[in-house]
Amino acid sequence: MILIGIFFIILGALIKYARMHHLIAGYSTMSAEEQAKYDIEGIASVLRNGFFGMAVLVVLIPLIPLGLDKSTSDFVSIMISVFIGVTYILIRVNSKQFRKKE
Repeated sequence: MILIGIFFIILGALIKYARMHHLIAGYSTMSAEEQAKYDIEGIASVLRNGFFGMAVLVVLIPLIPLGLDKSTSDFVSIMISVFIGVTYILIRVNSKQFRKKE
């Protein structure tokens, strides 16, 4: 589970700090005019926060004594963390907050 957490941290850091915005689905296929309409740094911050949150959850959830065996506990932690993280990212990124005013 630690490796999956590290993967999420690296992915979030790459998008935010290494400016690998081409990893954001749909962004690299937009025209330059379309890309100019969005605050990509704000969107990258949301993705970083979402991936960092998923990393924390995927590591901490298996520590909760749920009475499950290790493989089931690992599976449940991945599903819960990805569901919560992706939901957070989708709701925040699709808000009008990151569209630049014209």
